[in-house]
Amino acid sequence: MTEPRAAQSPRSRVIGYLCALGAGATWGTTGPLSTGLYGLMPATSIGFWRVLIGTVALAIWGIVFRRDMFRADRRGWLIVGLGGGAMVALFEIAYQYAIAGVGVAGAAALLYTAPVMVAVLARVILKEALTPTRVALAVLVMIGVALTVTGGGSNAGAEAARMGLAAGIAGGLLSALSYALTSLMGRWAAPRYGAVKVLFLEAVGGVVLIWIALTIWGRPATLPPSGAAWRGLLGLAAGSVIAANLLFFGAMKRIEAAPASVAATIEPVVGSLLALLLFSQRLTALGWIGLLMVVSGVAAGYLLEGLKKPLEPDVEETARPV
Repeated sequence: MTEPRAAQSPRSRVIGYLCALGAGATWGTTGPLSTGLYGLMPATSIGFWRVLIGTVALAIWGIVFRRDMFRADRRGWLIVGLGGGAMVALFEIAYQYAIAGVGVAGAAALLYTAPVMVAVLARVILKEALTPTRVALAVLVMIGVALTVTGGGSNAGAEAARMGLAAGIAGGLLSALSYALTSLMGRWAAPRYGAVKVLFLEAVGGVVLIWIALTIWGRPATLPPSGAAWRGLLGLAAGSVIAANLLFFGAMKRIEAAPASVAATIEPVVGSLLALLLFSQRLTALGWIGLLMVVSGVAAGYLLEGLKKPLEPDVEETARPV
């Protein structure tokens, strides 16, 4: 369990916000680093190795610092390991298609429809209220996504044309759906097992299920063909899996879930800027307006949720899929 956060000092809260910003920024490197690897190995293999390397690193950390991470009951392995692992597998494969099809900015914008899906699914599954404010923010996000993907030139970079726009949009929406379902599962699992154990269980399940899915699909994961590919994968896993999650969990120990999530919405902005600088994936003025609408709508939703919820210091929050 996390330590109570109500008595945190101002300095500790500043560190918490910096950790959340760092988490968002490092998640934002996923698209650019993946794009850099597309010329070296298949996109589907990139997702597999990203999770495998991250899982091995997390296991080593658990052996040294948190051995209880490896202990879970049968229900935990079935629901989190198998169910959460399936969502991780879907996320990894689908998000690579999104990045390669609609570019980094478009993929990030599509991924950020996940909170909209969470609101709708929570209404259906958990009977949570779908308030007019939630509906208005959902409309804002969806319009922003449409502007970014179809009117903003988000797939203008050379690498982004590899998969095609339709495959990219489908991949982005599927990655958002997996993100949303993981969030809902986390509401049940994190209070029972802790966020770090949930992350590890779903990562283990994800590695196994990605390998099975790719083998059945006839596209088995291939070994990185060169030192450059290994360096790219290690950087991708070190940043967007290991560092990002450790930073986000560090933020959650110091500040509440809502401001931590708001700060982490810097992710698509960082990703878009890096894609522009490294791969000339340009957004038009309309595209940047759309991306701003997405970030604003998601951030406002997190903030409003935080304002109306009482602080529960003993409840851990999960981040995104591995």
